Amino acid sequence: MELQQLAPDVHACLQEDKGLGYSNSGLIARGKGLVVDTFWDLPHTRAMIELYRGVWNREPGQLVNTHHNGDHCYGNQLFEGAEIIGHEGCAEALKNDDPARMQMLKGLGASGDPVLEDFARQLSPWDFEGIELRPPTTLVKERLQLDSCEFPIEVLYVGPAHTVGDVIVHLPEQRIVFTGDILFRRCTPIGWEGTFEQWVTALDRIMELDCDIVVPGHGPLCGNEGPREMKEYLQYVRSEARSHFDAERSAVEAAKRIDLGPYADWTEPERIVFSVERAYREFRGEPFDAPFNPIDTFRGVYELREAMAKPG
Repeated sequence: MELQQLAPDVHACLQEDKGLGYSNSGLIARGKGLVVDTFWDLPHTRAMIELYRGVWNREPGQLVNTHHNGDHCYGNQLFEGAEIIGHEGCAEALKNDDPARMQMLKGLGASGDPVLEDFARQLSPWDFEGIELRPPTTLVKERLQLDSCEFPIEVLYVGPAHTVGDVIVHLPEQRIVFTGDILFRRCTPIGWEGTFEQWVTALDRIMELDCDIVVPGHGPLCGNEGPREMKEYLQYVRSEARSHFDAERSAVEAAKRIDLGPYADWTEPERIVFSVERAYREFRGEPFDAPFNPIDTFRGVYELREAMAKPG
């Protein structure tokens, strides 16, 4: 975890991408102060707060959640008194969340099921005890202009793409944008609710802002090359998945056959299964928010990782 200054009074807290949950955050240290996203548990969020206190020893007055996934909002309770801002879809989705389920899954390291044991291993750096969900109470529909930090800040709705309630945070004067999980930088993306088309549109919107610094939800800082590369990845995977769908191959079999080319060195390339599964749901004409069992998809991810690890 490291703190980087992006502009006067603007900082990013970056976590090295080491797998599930290693997300990024931001701090605007002026006026009332604003934080963009918290982390997946209380200990990691406390460490982030300590880094922020090194440059701004005040309690931020506002907190924006870019979406409802726990690795961007489970630490909200540590910002007691802050106005929490997010899309209405984010707030609604958090009503059905349960951090205790993550703690239960973390405890399955001796379950005898290799997939659940692997998932428990991935959760081992995180501690989901004591989390009390604090959903956004100031709700965004399409756009919200903030003026509490003495320069313009725009909260823009771009979903449903990665999730139903995706927002990005744009600082036009500083030419900086915090993208949440609309952008995974050189790490293989996961999508939950949304469509390929809307995700690509969201990436286009980020590029249209023409910012000098793009802060992804996961991975290192970049410029417009980041959203451009991810757009190309999504379009490529969807196109490749179509022929395998038409050939009636399973999503996992399709993922095994897709040549990852320049994307093979992205972290966790086996997570392509999530994108292929999403493409298949679209090809079947299912609604963008049709429920699916992520553990079943993680079984496919596990199978593909095992296949990738075999020689030849």
